[in-house]
Amino acid sequence: MMLIGIDPHKSTHTATAVDPETNRDHGSIRIDATLEEYQRMLDWARQWPDRRWAIENARGLGHHVTSWLLARGEKVVDVPPSATARVRQLSRGAGRKNDRIDAAAAACVAALQGDARPVQPEGSTNALALLDERRSNLAQARVRAVNQLHVLLRALLPGGAPRDLSAVKAEQLLESVVPVGPAELTRHTLASDLIAEVRTWDTKLKENAKAMAALVAGSESRLTDTPGIGAVTAARLLGRTGNPTRFPTASAFAQYTGTAPIEIASADRARHRLSRRGDRQLNAALHTVAITQIRMPGTRGHAYYQAKLAEGKTSREAQRCLKRRLADHVWRTMVADERRRELTTGPGGQTGAATASSAAGPTPTADSSDKSLPGPARNEPTPPPQPA
Repeated sequence: MMLIGIDPHKSTHTATAVDPETNRDHGSIRIDATLEEYQRMLDWARQWPDRRWAIENARGLGHHVTSWLLARGEKVVDVPPSATARVRQLSRGAGRKNDRIDAAAAACVAALQGDARPVQPEGSTNALALLDERRSNLAQARVRAVNQLHVLLRALLPGGAPRDLSAVKAEQLLESVVPVGPAELTRHTLASDLIAEVRTWDTKLKENAKAMAALVAGSESRLTDTPGIGAVTAARLLGRTGNPTRFPTASAFAQYTGTAPIEIASADRARHRLSRRGDRQLNAALHTVAITQIRMPGTRGHAYYQAKLAEGKTSREAQRCLKRRLADHVWRTMVADERRRELTTGPGGQTGAATASSAAGPTPTADSSDKSLPGPARNEPTPPPQPA
């Protein structure tokens, strides 16, 4: 196996071939960041039939060349820049830096230090992440247009417009205005333009939701079986999580989402505070699911919330407990989906201890004891997840 390390830059890439057995440099090539040069680099690398690519910062500057190599069936691992910097610091030359040394260091790290992570071709989760980001931008644009419309209608109408303003309501209100003078005529024209913009954003948001629903349905995810998780929320959970098996336990996923409380020092008793860390978009999605289940009396989440209130917890504390348990359930469901896909189509992501762990579990029960609720993963198979 020959390791080929790549040090990517915006305009050029440097590749160095390193034998992991002897740590010997077998050659290097420097190319421009173009498709023709990518092909020249691959032709150069074909002199070693058994090869693997180690790309520094494969999810950053090296993203494009990584995707290009994966599309051609090449094996690629991602090496963090901090790992190559550590290798340079510990090697001869007092940490000197140039492209060839960086590329070779990336290959050495991948082979000897175990810091490299396999990279898989982009799939539906990547597409969902793109759609989720697009939806956030569309929603922000719509909110900005509606706010501007409120300002104009406040000057044209006594009392202004209602808060829950839609394009239809705004048009009806605008039709009742008879503008007088150049200022009112300008406001009336601008308001008409903004109403058209709001309609455009509404149409794009609907199309975005349809695209999300199609991808979620195609992924055969069981997240939508959980009350409170629709196609849009499932798309955010799947897109922002990526491969769920990269989290070894449900607790690790909860920490990533910011739903795991942080223990603080106290002389009297164990105390915890709310975590402000983690992915706030995932945290917001779980909060939406929790609030929805609290308002649905037939769900286990509602029963669990009421049980926590009966224990003497405040409404906010009970919500946080429910979010924590929902994070466990979401992680187990996603891991179970990943295992099921691997059984039918083969490995589609990084495999590890989490793949063989307990991937399914019920949503929160009404039992007041936390010990009866889903906890960290155990190394035993379980049936598919049950609906909440």
